[in-house]
Amino acid sequence: MVPGFFGLFELIFPLMLLLVFGMVIFVMISNLRQWNKNNHSPRLTVDATVVTKRTSVSHHHHDGAGGVGHTTHSTSYYATFQVESGDRMELNLSGQEYGLLAEGDRGKLTFQGTRYLGFEREL
Repeated sequence: MVPGFFGLFELIFPLMLLLVFGMVIFVMISNLRQWNKNNHSPRLTVDATVVTKRTSVSHHHHDGAGGVGHTTHSTSYYATFQVESGDRMELNLSGQEYGLLAEGDRGKLTFQGTRYLGFEREL
């Protein structure tokens, strides 16, 4: 039984390593394609309303020396805007920009592809 287990391990381990490496490459290429697409998209400024806001918190545990680890947190901020045509788009923005927006705000949204560039509130 033991030789079969190690034989199976020698087969599965490289396949799993290849799968993880392939997923990392896929994500990197996808992000690069989105960045390039945004760069080639026109900068648009449209009338829009802030429909909703949300955050996404990620927790990452890091093992340290001597078995003592630490946890880091990162927060992503999103706002959903509705434009005059009725279409909605959710854009990622900085925490500072997120804090300046309130649901129901109306104004001019500036974006480039999926990249948030700013929001000028109507008074």
